[in-house]
Amino acid sequence: MIVIWRGSADLTAACFDGAMVTEILLAIILLLLVAQFAGSRQRTPTDYRLAEIERRLDLVMAHLGVTDPGSELPEVRAHLARGETIKAIAAYRRATGADLRTAKAAVEALAGQH
Repeated sequence: MIVIWRGSADLTAACFDGAMVTEILLAIILLLLVAQFAGSRQRTPTDYRLAEIERRLDLVMAHLGVTDPGSELPEVRAHLARGETIKAIAAYRRATGADLRTAKAAVEALAGQH
């Protein structure tokens, strides 16, 4: 049992047993771990550079009329055929790992091909 004293002989209302102290410490550690992992994935300059290179490559391919035959995405095309654009974007993101802006642009481009 932990007893907190104030003054020389005045016991003030805080008594904690070992289990409560352990629970508090575990909660604090858990909060610190969650905060650490939440901020651990920040975009690096390399991420931004890669995104810019991919954007430029997409522009060149679009200008030349070149399509990537390896990008057949049946689930995305099925959603587009049913007019489910938002579901198509979500499926594209799952399949490719693309961010929202890239997925939206790609799905809109696929929709324009139909």
